[in-house]
Amino acid sequence: MRKRDMAIVRDLERFRCLTRDDIIDLHFNGLKQPITSCNTVLKRLRRDGHIEVNKDRQPYIYFPSPPGVKKDSAKIPHFLKIVEVYKDLLKYEPPKAFLVEPKYGKGFMEPDVFMIWKRAPFFVEIQRSVYSERVMGDKVNRYEAYFQSGEWQKEPWQPTERKVFPPVILVTDSRYKIDSSVVKFIQIQNIGQLVSLYEPQTEIKSTGSLKLKSG
Repeated sequence: MRKRDMAIVRDLERFRCLTRDDIIDLHFNGLKQPITSCNTVLKRLRRDGHIEVNKDRQPYIYFPSPPGVKKDSAKIPHFLKIVEVYKDLLKYEPPKAFLVEPKYGKGFMEPDVFMIWKRAPFFVEIQRSVYSERVMGDKVNRYEAYFQSGEWQKEPWQPTERKVFPPVILVTDSRYKIDSSVVKFIQIQNIGQLVSLYEPQTEIKSTGSLKLKSG
C-alpha cells in the first residue's frame, strides 16, 4: 500500500470508524479535487480488502478490515464524536499522542482518550448524553482510585524530574458538580473553550503542566 493508504487504515484502526468526510479532512485536505481523490482511494482499498463500509448512512462510514466494532453498533456516533474532537485539536496543534479507549485495569477509569497535547497529558471524557449523579460519582471514584494506586507514575510518557497526573477534560453540554481533592476536572463544550482557559502563547513546561488564567 502507499503511504497515505497505510495512514488511512491506521486511523480507521485507531478511531474504529470514520466517515468519508472525516477521511477527506484528515488525508485529502488541500487537494484540488479532494472528494474525487478520496473516493478513488477508498474504492481501491475496499476492492483490495483493506477496509469495509456501511452504506446505510450518508456520508458512508468506513471501517478497518476486519472491523473493530459492528457496522451498526450503537457506539458509532460516540466514536465519530471522538474523531470530531481530534480534528478540533488539529486546528491548534496536532497531539503528540492520541489513544482511543486505553485500558488501565480493573477498578480504574476507562477514558475515551488519553492524549498528549501542547506538551501536556490529558484524559478525555466525551459525553453525548446526560450522566446521573451516581454514574458521574462512580467515574470520579475510578479516577481517584487510579491516582491513589500510583500506577500512573510508571507511564512511559512521564517526565523524569516530576510525575504529573493528567487533568480530565470532560467534553459536555451539561455542567456537573464534581468534588475531587486529587484529580482536576475541566468541563468544556468544545476544544476552543479549552484553549481560552489558558493564557495566549503560554509555554507548556516540561512537567506537563499548563498555566491557567488567573481569576
